[in-house]
Parts: sequence; structure tokens; C-alpha cells
Amino acid sequence: MKSSLFSIFLIVLILESHSQCFYLNDVLSPQNPNPCFKDRTKKPFPVPYPNLREADVMWSKRIWRIIDLREKINLPIYYPSEPQECLASLFDVLKCALLEGDLTAFANPAFDDEFKNPMTKIEIQKVLVSWDSTHQIEDINNPGTFIISPLKIEITASNIRQYWIKEDWFFDKQRSVLDCRIIGICPLTDKISEIGEIVGVKPLFWIYFPEARKYLVKAPVFNRWNDAERMNYDELFQKRMFSSFIKKESNVYDRTISEYKVGIDGLIESESIKETIFNWESDLWHF
Repeated sequence: MKSSLFSIFLIVLILESHSQCFYLNDVLSPQNPNPCFKDRTKKPFPVPYPNLREADVMWSKRIWRIIDLREKINLPIYYPSEPQECLASLFDVLKCALLEGDLTAFANPAFDDEFKNPMTKIEIQKVLVSWDSTHQIEDINNPGTFIISPLKIEITASNIRQYWIKEDWFFDKQRSVLDCRIIGICPLTDKISEIGEIVGVKPLFWIYFPEARKYLVKAPVFNRWNDAERMNYDELFQKRMFSSFIKKESNVYDRTISEYKVGIDGLIESESIKETIFNWESDLWHF
């Protein structure tokens, strides 16, 4: 009886010592497939892209998008705020893959999305965790006196407000289709001023999407239409099951839409670019 109680106590200590990534570690581990997947997806792997030759690309356009997590259709990417038994938010999946796996993040001092500056795990931890050295608490030994007590500030899934997506739209003349390939993804959190006010959003880092697919395909995401059929984050992005708006297209000035259009005019310009892309394919087959 005593040995059984000791074993239970030891297991509890081990579980408590693990980080919140323990579940995702199991998901990311090929030796321990996620039990939440059905038999056909017990050993998931990314579906390879169709073969594409550079000579077959007769037209292409580079696009940058914003996925706003406040939109209802994007809530499966945002929730749950804490990892559950069979579900985790996109940020938790990426975070655990960065800290526990082989996924690489790239520094983003401004709008550097060319994947040239890989970050170490220590640099990633510094981005995700910071300390407020000005935080004060009341001294219990001297009531009315305040002392400085550094406050740990950690970025969690609930702090993520948007994602930037970098993608290429192109027409493959070999298959006669207009296709899209996501190149990179970047999470954004609130940007806090010195007086504690939210003054916008700030990017954390860029992740090369083709490299992240092997982790996204192993992470289930909530399917709002069918609880019996789980899907993963890779399927969500490949099937374009998210809402977004264009923030930039490749242009000679290398400027974003917000630099020459503001407010409702910016949204109209975004929809205009989107319509131009689809009209290009439509006009191609017009007789």
C-alpha cells in the first residue's frame, strides 16, 4: 500500500515538473503518435506539394496577409488559450516546436522576412519571456513601504493578436491551375508603450512554413463542422480555412497598403488586389 502511494506521488511530481509542452512533445514525437487522431492519421506526414518547375510558372505574385484572430472564423487558431488533451492553439504548437524540436525561428528587427538570421533557443526564450524591473510590491515587514520586485512577463497564446502570412500565388501551365504556396508565418503580440497603453502590434519572429509543416500536421485543430473528423493545422492552411486581408503586394516601391491608403480605403485596396488575382485566372480562360 505504501509503495503504491509512493508511486502515485512520484508520478504527480514528474507531471508537475514538466512544462506545458509535455502533451505537444508527445504529438511531435514519431515514437508516440497522437491518440486523438484516427487510424488513418496515426502517423501523419505533410502531403508533398505537386512537382513544380520554374519553367512552368508563367505568372506569379508575392502577397503578404494579416490573419486577425478576433474574427470568428479564425478562433480555432487562437483557442484553446491553454493546451488541452487533444487540442492546442497554433502559437503553442509553434512555441513547443521551437523550444523542444528542430524548428528554426528567424529574427525580425523590422520587416526582415527573408529568413537570413536564425535565432538560437536562448534568443527565442528572451523574446518570449521578459522581466519588468520597475514592478513594486509592498514590504510585508514595513507596511506602507514599497520595494522593487521584478515581474516575469511571458508571452502566451492568449497574447497573440495576429499572424502575418507571406505567400506566392502563381499559375502552373503544366497543370493549368492557379496555385498558392505559403512561405512564412509570423505571430504578433500587443505592443505596449512605456505608460502601459496598447499602441499596436509587434512581430515576434518569422518561421519558414515548409519547415513547420511536419509539426503542424501532427497538431489537431478544432473542426467546427464535424467533431468526428479531426483535422490538423497543415490541412487548415492548405484548404485556406481562415479569413485574412492583404497588407502588401510585391511592388516597385516596396511599400505596404497602409503607406498609401488608410482606413476603409485600405480595405478596399486589399479586396481590389485579391480580385485582380482571381480575375487574372478567369480572364485566362475567357473566350
